[in-house]
Amino acid sequence: MQLNSIPKLKHTNSNNFFLLCGPCAIEGEDMALRIAERVLKITDKLEIPYVFKGSFKKANRSRIDSFTGIGDEKALKILKKVSDTFDIPTVTDIHEANDANLAAQYVEILQIPAFLVRQTDLVVAAAKTGKVVNLKKGQFMSPEAMKHAVKKVKDTGNNRAWITDRGTMFGYQDMIVDFRGIPTMRQYAPTILDVTHSLQQPNQTIGVTGGRPDMIETIARAGIVNNVDGLFIETHFDPANAKSDGANMLHLDNLEQLLINLTTIRKTILSLK
Repeated sequence: MQLNSIPKLKHTNSNNFFLLCGPCAIEGEDMALRIAERVLKITDKLEIPYVFKGSFKKANRSRIDSFTGIGDEKALKILKKVSDTFDIPTVTDIHEANDANLAAQYVEILQIPAFLVRQTDLVVAAAKTGKVVNLKKGQFMSPEAMKHAVKKVKDTGNNRAWITDRGTMFGYQDMIVDFRGIPTMRQYAPTILDVTHSLQQPNQTIGVTGGRPDMIETIARAGIVNNVDGLFIETHFDPANAKSDGANMLHLDNLEQLLINLTTIRKTILSLK
């Protein structure tokens, strides 16, 4: 694990899973600060290493009129303010090679979206910044194929790669998590389970992705039992009115009990080894 090398990351010796958590997209400064403060209070209490997540722009949209962001640098500056205010690391996704150096000025971790993880120029550009590169497994890719994405990062001289499983397409309008892939991908890099995106129901006829937030705890529990290194959970204090991915996000009011349950499971699993 490379957690100790990430600036501002707390509780790295707790032997707990780490957490990437926040809204899907940065909608404004107040909402970002409110969510970060609430999640940090919970993770400090439970000694969970915490990274604030927020997309500075959303390039992959079903419809041209979907929300894409409040402005690149404006959103990145909000991510930096979250980091400085609460002394925590942040992660955001990038979509073009030119985004890498820009975003690296504001965040500690660069994320490669699942649909773009085979884009060599993008992965290499992220790796060359020296930041941690979180590679989301393509919905169309096998776990074994992710070793090549990790190798692209390492071949630049950057050994700070993570893999995040965000589910695999199951038909046209559903996702499924194949938990057999977790031990496979952990051979290549620390592996995170993206709980909320794994519950998306894409390709809806209305052009807005659906989801199954009622299954969040089920998927998260299975991930912990199968020894994922970290969890990725999108949360919002008003998912119904979130500007992106509200259909599969966890309501912020439900986060604390979920994490209490998951840390209890984690301790039980460790005691059995």
